[in-house]
Amino acid sequence: MKIKELPEIERPYEKLELYGEKALSNAELLAIIIKNGTKEKTSVEMANEIINMNTNHDKGNLNFLRELSIEELKNLKGIGRVKAIQIKAVCELATRMSKPNNYKKVQIKSPNDVANLLMNDLRFEKREIVKAILLNNKNIVIKILDVAIGAGNFSNLNIRYILSETIKINAPKIILVHNHPSGDPTPSKADILVTNRLREAVNILNIELVDHIIIGDMQYKSIRGWIIIKFLQY
Repeated sequence: MKIKELPEIERPYEKLELYGEKALSNAELLAIIIKNGTKEKTSVEMANEIINMNTNHDKGNLNFLRELSIEELKNLKGIGRVKAIQIKAVCELATRMSKPNNYKKVQIKSPNDVANLLMNDLRFEKREIVKAILLNNKNIVIKILDVAIGAGNFSNLNIRYILSETIKINAPKIILVHNHPSGDPTPSKADILVTNRLREAVNILNIELVDHIIIGDMQYKSIRGWIIIKFLQY
């Protein structure tokens, strides 16, 4: 049965208009983006095919769409270049909408505040991304620096760049943040080593390294807290 042959209240466009977007299933919302089906399948059926590409246990979680490439989407019959690009564009819009409007007004009171600020930005990354949050004396964010991409063992970490930018805007405090693409935020030896390297460098300039936060998949660890816990266990 074609979409236009369904009762109006079951058609995605009309259903959204009548009952609001929250009344639609994931497949119905995706069908609106796809817009047109094929001779063999409705747009809702095509949307369900895309959703079934999710290899995770949680089939209701649509985050896997961010990881699909345009070519992978185009492999589905009925999904051409334009539809694939539209789906990827919607995913990117969702990512950007989840970011704070003005991070410079954010005050950092705990590691959880750092996680809230950067979790959605980093949790889906397949490469390690290193950022530095520069704070004023009241722990209000002044600037967020992109320090390194694909750092791995932090061989690409440019401490001189961090220091020069910190001095340039006279920021008295720094928080280092990076992600673990595996989703497990447990600190590695390299994470602790680079924390100590940066702390030694900033201490010379009377700048405080407040913490080093590691972002996983909806999890985070504070290096500062981790070291304290390990010390108490020892």
